[in-house]
Amino acid sequence: MVDEAKRDELRAKIEAGERRNADRSFSDALSEAGESIGDVVREHPIATIAGVAVVGVIIGTLLPTRRIADRASSLGSTVAELGAAYGAGLFDAASGAARHGQDRLEDFADAVSDNRRGISREARYRGQRASDSARRLGRDAGKRAGRSLRDARARLGV
Repeated sequence: MVDEAKRDELRAKIEAGERRNADRSFSDALSEAGESIGDVVREHPIATIAGVAVVGVIIGTLLPTRRIADRASSLGSTVAELGAAYGAGLFDAASGAARHGQDRLEDFADAVSDNRRGISREARYRGQRASDSARRLGRDAGKRAGRSLRDARARLGV
């Protein structure tokens, strides 16, 4: 009984997945592929630039005629320049992100410093209150002890 329910649940999940795959268009698949390629390029910009340059050189050496080789070489150099420009853009973006991170860290340090000052002020206040309370309790205990001693002397007639 339980196995049959699990089997039906699994079958429903499989059918739902098949429907989702059928609903996906070719443009969605291309979009996902572009995003994954973009992720790889963002994670490894230098390797991407080097790979593009190597592909350009390989294409240039494999083409038989001089004219086509010139075009391919021009294309390869253009692709390499585009890769270098993209890498520079990534570097600028990373620098901007680093600056933003530094700004956020400074803001956090300021907030911690402000909180530290507030906590220090609160601790000082509570310490003074505790000291005052201890002084008052000591004074009251001394008074009570003095009164008790005076009463005891009066009873004893000393």
